[in-house]
Amino acid sequence: MKLVKFIAFFFFIIFPCQPLMGDDLEIYKVVYHINEDDPSRQASILRNIQNHIDAIENKKSDIRVVLHGDGLSILIIPVALKRLKKFNFANAHIQTVANIDALKLQGVNFKVCSNTIINRGIDIENDLYDVESQDIVKSGINELVRLQNLGYVYIKP
Repeated sequence: MKLVKFIAFFFFIIFPCQPLMGDDLEIYKVVYHINEDDPSRQASILRNIQNHIDAIENKKSDIRVVLHGDGLSILIIPVALKRLKKFNFANAHIQTVANIDALKLQGVNFKVCSNTIINRGIDIENDLYDVESQDIVKSGINELVRLQNLGYVYIKP
């Protein structure tokens, strides 16, 4: 056991460790998880994502936001709420969609759970703000697992 410790110590002196997180990362790969419908929490999460982008400045990043369950309320157009009885909120108001658009312009990808769309009777074209076929994943939970297996850091603010 002492030999193993000595070899490890010697190895780290000869080949110093690089920090696991820091400015030397080649690419910042992060997945944010939203599955709650509280408008103030969702606004806070969007601010967290923008703060994250601001902090890494011009470094390369791949940021995904996975929405499922009540989290889809962030994209539900307010007039659709009357028809969508399985949602308590429709949070795609002017400020929210402006923040989403700003994040998308910076390369953030929003992924929407198909299971939630089907189970809650959502009409993609009429009920959701700016969702296209490439934004839809079969399962939000599976997408979170898949991205973590690909090395994305999971964040649930």
